[in-house]
Amino acid sequence: MPTPIPTLPPPAQPVDLDAVAGVYDSVFPAHVAEHYLHRRGRYIRDLVDAGAAALDVGAGTGVLAERLADLGLDVVALDPFPRMLAQLRRRRPDFRTVEAPGHAIPFPDGRFDLTYCVAVMHHIAAPDLVRATLAEMVRVTRPGGTIVVWDHNPLNPYWPLLMRRVPQDNGAERLVPMAELLAGLRDAGAEIRRAERLGLIPEFVPERLLPAAAVLERLAEATPGLRNLCAHNVVVAVAGKR
Repeated sequence: MPTPIPTLPPPAQPVDLDAVAGVYDSVFPAHVAEHYLHRRGRYIRDLVDAGAAALDVGAGTGVLAERLADLGLDVVALDPFPRMLAQLRRRRPDFRTVEAPGHAIPFPDGRFDLTYCVAVMHHIAAPDLVRATLAEMVRVTRPGGTIVVWDHNPLNPYWPLLMRRVPQDNGAERLVPMAELLAGLRDAGAEIRRAERLGLIPEFVPERLLPAAAVLERLAEATPGLRNLCAHNVVVAVAGKR
């Protein structure tokens, strides 16, 4: 008798983020969410001038887009999930939103001074779509403008544990390596200005211990070797001439 070929389960389908739109912003404790929102907001805002035209690719419920608008940027929020964007419009009815995927951005070349995405690439997952999204981000950024990609670091050992417990992840995600992000941006004509790993505050840190945890986070980010285990890959690039 021939040895039976084992039947593999079908691959998981990506999560319908519209289905979790109502709870998405409450998944993590408010103090931890604010810690990362503040850091990302200041980091990105400091890269460009006041009033810069910015595109948030995969904006989700728009909390970062909203924060950057409050910090003086002219932000458009783009996402393929209408119920996610509806959370932003509920808070800010006049905020400009566009329903579209990152690999098919409906704006002309060079439209924005800044194009960024945060915690998006691991949901896109498929290498061809990751590459297409990076290329689109470069395309819609003016020559000399800034592109920021901020996503999960696959070298961080805690991500698999955390992602099993949150409603926006179901196993269809893929943590994209830093080298893939850098190659995709370069191939699209961007010049890499900065590539680093940041963040090390887990969701279980009590609010009273957050200041101490933030000090340890900064220490880890500054320590060779240890910084490779930080939570996020962060790449800053500049769009080249076309």
